[in-house]
Amino acid sequence: MNDRDDLPLAAPSTISASLTRDPEEAQRALARVQALLEKQRRVESLVHREPSPDEDKKALVEGLVHRRHLSELKHILDRLHPADVAYILEALPRDDRLVVWECVKAERDGEILLEVGDSVRETLIASMDRNELVGAVETLEADEIAELAESLPVDVVEEVKRSLTNEERAHLRAAMSYPEGSVGARMDFELVTIHDDVDLEQTLRHLRRFDTLPDHTDQVFVVDHGDVLKGALPLDRLLLNEPDVKVSSVMKSDILTLSALDDVREAAQAFERYDLVSAPVVDPNGRLIGRLTVDEVVDVIREEGEQDALAKAGLRDDEDLFASVWNSAKNRWLWLAVNLGTAFFASRVIGAFENTIATVVALATLMTIVMGIAGNSGNQTMTLMIRSIALGQVTSGNTRRLILKELVIAALNGLVWGGIAGLVAWWIYANTPQGWLIGLTMLIAMTLNMLVGTLVGMAVPLALHRYGRDPALGSSVLLTFTTDSMGVFIFLGLATLLFR
Repeated sequence: MNDRDDLPLAAPSTISASLTRDPEEAQRALARVQALLEKQRRVESLVHREPSPDEDKKALVEGLVHRRHLSELKHILDRLHPADVAYILEALPRDDRLVVWECVKAERDGEILLEVGDSVRETLIASMDRNELVGAVETLEADEIAELAESLPVDVVEEVKRSLTNEERAHLRAAMSYPEGSVGARMDFELVTIHDDVDLEQTLRHLRRFDTLPDHTDQVFVVDHGDVLKGALPLDRLLLNEPDVKVSSVMKSDILTLSALDDVREAAQAFERYDLVSAPVVDPNGRLIGRLTVDEVVDVIREEGEQDALAKAGLRDDEDLFASVWNSAKNRWLWLAVNLGTAFFASRVIGAFENTIATVVALATLMTIVMGIAGNSGNQTMTLMIRSIALGQVTSGNTRRLILKELVIAALNGLVWGGIAGLVAWWIYANTPQGWLIGLTMLIAMTLNMLVGTLVGMAVPLALHRYGRDPALGSSVLLTFTTDSMGVFIFLGLATLLFR
């Protein structure tokens, strides 16, 4: 058996074992924390305004009130899971956040820093002194330290490295050497290995030497004496077979393996497809170097979803909800500037057809319908494409067929809903000489603009993906610009031709 498994894993603290994990508890706790902070502000304000000849007594009362409220805050926070504490910190303004952070037990700082978003983490780290940071980071595993390393001062990371064992230091160097977004940057070094020439009884004895198994241990990895991966022994096979059966006869040899340089998003898709809890990570020579677990995969999927939702609107994914007004405003300037420029462009398109609008005033009230429905249709196509690209379902072999299918759908929807809109427009303006021409213009313009929206909804994500960018980046802004400008151009251009 592998020598590295002879070292028992650290037993979990009694605090962690009793933490609340009720999904709704975090929301209730946030409400209690907010109410307590507000109560503290009101009471301290009253005490401060209360006239008193004895300033020392007044300061004593303020101190007692403050300590009592902090004690209540600590009691609330101590019962919560680190992820729930992180949720509360992210939902509070900066000043309140720092008050709550001071109430967190020092031994829990590290695991909570892992849970909060990057921008909130920067705020919390900036409020801690060097010794606090070192103490917080030293409680973490090598792969967790690597995750925080970019946010920490260099001297803190170096001091933490000196406190690690040689094996932990090697793991930390390895984790920090892999690029962001790779499996290696997310993998866990805590795992259990056995050799294939032992029986199940020996394997069970080996497992009993651990104080606790690594989280999400659903299988024991089987390696040879050179640490080359041979297969995996699921725990159910270990428990259900006779003790004298050899590992080699019951292990699974056809298991999914990952490379440390694999894209972690593609690995997440494999976890979803095959319902995995953990998967081994091997080097180019087939040696086992770590494992990827489902908790990391869930984080990847959540982060991807958040990034896509923000990217569609042209927002950064690391903005603190309670960042300063100035920083939040600057974060939105780029795409607002793009939107302003495209709006002016659309206005000039309208201006080019002033004579047509003056001749048939009804066109001014109808062109927004053409713009709006095409934008909605294009957004449906774009959302589908972004999702399909993220899942790896769009390939060079099926792209042309997908484009053709979406264009046919857009044409069909354009004829159906353009026909309905045309009939309604004809009915509204039936008492005018151009009533039937207005209806015909609506039909053709809506069909053409929905085709344009569909083309943009597919072309933007595909182009961004091809050039290595996020397929959702600014997609909504670009789609709106195109359907608005082209919608006006097509509608008023057709009207100009038809109403001669």
